Amino acid sequence: MTVIETSVWIDSFRGVLNPQTAWLNEHMDLEEIALTDLIFFETLRGFSDTSQFKQASGYMSRFSILDTGGAVVAAKAAEYHQVLRKRGITVRSGIDCVIATYCIREGHSLLHNDRDFEPFEKHLGLRVIHP
Repeated sequence: MTVIETSVWIDSFRGVLNPQTAWLNEHMDLEEIALTDLIFFETLRGFSDTSQFKQASGYMSRFSILDTGGAVVAAKAAEYHQVLRKRGITVRSGIDCVIATYCIREGHSLLHNDRDFEPFEKHLGLRVIHP
């Protein structure tokens, strides 16, 4: 399964064409596409217009929305954060730590356009789609 991260959804809704949005457009009917509850939240919180919010929510809801919650994932995300910090790497977003940890734990690939995920790929085995 491929988890589509917030940065790609935002670019897609804004009509930005880049390798990630092109991959999403090309594969959305061919691949098992999912997002997490936190990605759903992060993406929807950016909409100020109620109509656009409802449209985006409905569109994203057609894909699997995976529950990332729970103490096990939270503790592992904190552990990964410490591992990276000891290597001199600062991840700017705690939510990104949870998303990356969830994908690593569940064996899902991640499609993103956010540099915060690069250390998770390089040092912790996160599987990333590189279009």
